Amino acid sequence: MKIAMVGTGYVGLVTGACFAEMGLNVVCVDTDKEKIGKLNEGIMPIYEPGIEELVRKNANEKRLSFSVSLKEILEDVNIVFAAVGTPPDEDGSADIRYVLDVAAEVGRNMSSYKLFVTKSTVPVGTAKKVKEVIERELARRGVNVDIDVASNPEFLKEGAAIKDFMNPDRVVVGVENERAQQLLERLYKPFVLNGFPIIFMDVESAEVTKYAANAMLATRISFMNEIAALCELTGANVDNVRRGIGSDKRIGNSFLYAGAGYGGSCFPKDVKALIKTAREHNLEMRIISATEDVNSNQKRVVFEKLLRAFGNNLKGKVIAIWGLSYKPDTDDMREATSLVVIEELLKAGAVVKVYDPVAMEECHKKIGDSVVYAENSCEAARGADALALITEWKQFRLPDWKKLRSVMRGNIIVDGRNIYDPAEIKAEGFIHYSIGKKS
Repeated sequence: MKIAMVGTGYVGLVTGACFAEMGLNVVCVDTDKEKIGKLNEGIMPIYEPGIEELVRKNANEKRLSFSVSLKEILEDVNIVFAAVGTPPDEDGSADIRYVLDVAAEVGRNMSSYKLFVTKSTVPVGTAKKVKEVIERELARRGVNVDIDVASNPEFLKEGAAIKDFMNPDRVVVGVENERAQQLLERLYKPFVLNGFPIIFMDVESAEVTKYAANAMLATRISFMNEIAALCELTGANVDNVRRGIGSDKRIGNSFLYAGAGYGGSCFPKDVKALIKTAREHNLEMRIISATEDVNSNQKRVVFEKLLRAFGNNLKGKVIAIWGLSYKPDTDDMREATSLVVIEELLKAGAVVKVYDPVAMEECHKKIGDSVVYAENSCEAARGADALALITEWKQFRLPDWKKLRSVMRGNIIVDGRNIYDPAEIKAEGFIHYSIGKKS
């Protein structure tokens, strides 16, 4: 079986490489000639642990190739996956123009049966629009061939995407008929043999499932951040509360960690898109809307703690930031909390020094030279009046507090991810602020 994976971002490249690893013949397609040229040279467009080795291996073994033309390879493939971006519009809705562009390209060039699968995160009803576009292009050409559409949403976590693909909690597939299901059953047969559940359903349910899953996880995060705010006001400890409720099997521990808010390419965008889709159907999703509002406020919490620590005057203060990406093990800074904190600090007149293991270049692309870029975590802290942890990279988890105390000018630590022991920090002469605990 041969498949085309249109789009070479996180989803497309990881999915294409992993399918190739399972023995399929995969062509990854992208209109960005520079990106395809680099991929053919073994240069990755994304940071994702393990992806470079996986791509190079399967390219060398001729199971994975790259092209700038879907038209040229279309007749050789059985399935076309659309894994292109669906960025948010100004009103919060998902922009599906790139998915529809792929559909139009397929309709303009196909001459035999194809299965078109949306891998991108798309609003409910997108598959129907895809089919309409393809059939309209076929009609213009006077070509009478069959086309099926399906939805196969991704559930990959950046930083662990390859593991998630190879060892999925489940694979969700929405199909419109038995023919499409049989083809996708063949595609995912290796996963069935390994015991991973493949859940087939109608297309619309699959499209909603992706948004519902991310909205649920985002809601749990915002819920715990609201509980954290209550804990700070009442003297409770959010870590104790988390253990207490997480031990309930009906609740569990996942995504119950208080912190500085969620970011990334999925949760913020998908929550907004779900709210917008519901409004288009005259439904106000009050819980999901509250989730978004709470998270927007939570991204300011680290800044607000710094502001209070310095008596509402940050002018001229040097603030060190550890962690820029929205989560560890990625250089992705889309909707990152660090961007909000840095913006507020600069507005307040602070000097900001930053360090991140992999996201420094990405940060420079986004905000230029408005901050000082340090060579390592210690240099970021040197001369700082305060240090704020934003992203919980492993290398930040056990710092040398004595050394930090010797290089810092001040003694303020704001732990935006609750990874430090307050007693240990205070013993070294620091004033410690965290999320959901008394300082």
